[in-house]
Amino acid sequence: MNDLALQLLLPDYFDDAGLAVTNPADDAVVARIRRYDVAGIKDMIDRAEVARHGWAAQTAKARSDVLRAWYDLICTHAEALAQLMTLESGKPLDEARGEVKYGAAFIEWFSEEARRAYGEVIPTHATGKRIVTLRQPVGTCAAITPWNFPLAMITRKVGPALAAGCSIIVKPAELTPLSALALENLAHQAGVPYDVFRIAPAMRSSDAGDLFCTHPSVRKISFTGSTEVGKVIMAKAAGQVKRLSLELGGNAPFIVFEDADLDKAVDGAIASRFRNAGQTCVCANRFLVQSSVHDAFVEKLAARVAALRIGDGFANPSGMGPLISGKEAGRVAALVRQAEDEGAARMPSPHTEDVNGAFYSPVVLVDVTPAMTIAHTEIFGPVAPVIRFEDEAEALRIANDTPFGLAAYFYTADAARQWRVMEGLEYGMVGVNDGLISTEVAPFGGVKESGFGREGSSHGLAEYMNIKYCLIGGI
Repeated sequence: MNDLALQLLLPDYFDDAGLAVTNPADDAVVARIRRYDVAGIKDMIDRAEVARHGWAAQTAKARSDVLRAWYDLICTHAEALAQLMTLESGKPLDEARGEVKYGAAFIEWFSEEARRAYGEVIPTHATGKRIVTLRQPVGTCAAITPWNFPLAMITRKVGPALAAGCSIIVKPAELTPLSALALENLAHQAGVPYDVFRIAPAMRSSDAGDLFCTHPSVRKISFTGSTEVGKVIMAKAAGQVKRLSLELGGNAPFIVFEDADLDKAVDGAIASRFRNAGQTCVCANRFLVQSSVHDAFVEKLAARVAALRIGDGFANPSGMGPLISGKEAGRVAALVRQAEDEGAARMPSPHTEDVNGAFYSPVVLVDVTPAMTIAHTEIFGPVAPVIRFEDEAEALRIANDTPFGLAAYFYTADAARQWRVMEGLEYGMVGVNDGLISTEVAPFGGVKESGFGREGSSHGLAEYMNIKYCLIGGI
């Protein structure tokens, strides 16, 4: 590990017998990190429950100032954080830099939202009485975050929790704990009380999840990950009726209508599908292209994909990096082979799959039908399956034929169609003539089996606050 990144990790984070964090570009061990057993995480929760009261008692301005100081430290150490992320996740350095900027924006946003947790004065229903509402912190929270965005997935959960006056324990993905630990270090330097925010790499992820679901002091759990695991958390947390925010799996359609600007649509497709080597929850998973422009779109897309450079995130800072592990690269390769067995065809590409590390060369698949397995599977890799459609009604039918509803995209120049399709898509987020939708100022989240709850915007703060109704009589 280079010195610039190393300075963000405290000595007590390391353990020679601990969790091995590897760089997926070459499988080299980057560091070995201390892990916590159930007793250790329980102690963090117990301490957080005590510490949260003092944190909540501070003024909104005081919490805001601490969060702003944390934001400033993240910006100061942005390059080191980006290098740390590239080391543990493999993503190209330029993408890592972009994630640091994006993740920091949540801390900045919620440092400002902390001052705006307004209550209400409601017109009374009776003489001599007054009605007010207060917004108060939920309490001690827990979060479980994924490996694909190891920094931003933490800041968009921890930022609103701290702004609301909650304490929070975060279990990061075991593949990418370094960014999380660096954030914890910077937060404590900024003035966040030690026990109010802790990062807890776990001995066993399932044990940590079970503890979060059953510990009586944990009032809320925020989870980003698979729908399968989300359902398990939801069931186990039901025993104590815990508050949940779940951002789960997706199967995002990317619809190209015949009146679309194809060059802009291809730009959006590349940005959406191949960012982080296709390992994003909201990336385009199925390309639905109207028959009249199908061949032209595919030709343009295939040419752009063939030009993508893949390689180590440091040596290839603006290209495409590896998948998170060799196991994941093998899974994606098997999915593509299955699609070919079912009748899909691979567009010619100069790339080969014979590369070291967890790399998988990007692929465009044509002759894909909605009945194929790949059309109903979250690919999580650099594969673009293209499906033909004839008219708007068919496009909406195919797009909505999924239990998931996280993100969707479409391109059209017709203003009336923009409204019809935007309203007709059964998704929590829709990008119209744009392939990148994530921002701290808008509510991020899905519907159906993609979960519930929102992150970002004022709605993100509300997820960590309770509304208390107070009736004042005798006036």
